[in-house]
Amino acid sequence: MGMREECKHFQSRTYSTGEVARFCVLGNAPDQPWSCPENCVTYEPRLADVGWSHGSLVDRPVEPAPQTSASLDERRELLNMASDIVNAVAPEMFEERRRELDALEKSNRRGWRFWRR
Repeated sequence: MGMREECKHFQSRTYSTGEVARFCVLGNAPDQPWSCPENCVTYEPRLADVGWSHGSLVDRPVEPAPQTSASLDERRELLNMASDIVNAVAPEMFEERRRELDALEKSNRRGWRFWRR
């Protein structure tokens, strides 16, 4: 089954280079942008397109799925390994950014504030 464009969680973005990103916001489509799971438990039909701007151009066709000998489980394992790498580094990056923001806040702080007692 292809990507369900009528799903509430489907998003498509076109960048200035012409590249089109099609994906499930919840990350439930392991084969995105080519297909959604057959019986996706989070599928919800989109009821309204509030706040969306629809262009007059025709959507580009989705390029064909790459031919690969890797099974779905092997691809999931690879993505999980990549996720583990990101999750291992993320806490350090958050802490580093928090220290930078704290230092910036301290340098911008005025010594005397007339509205505080």
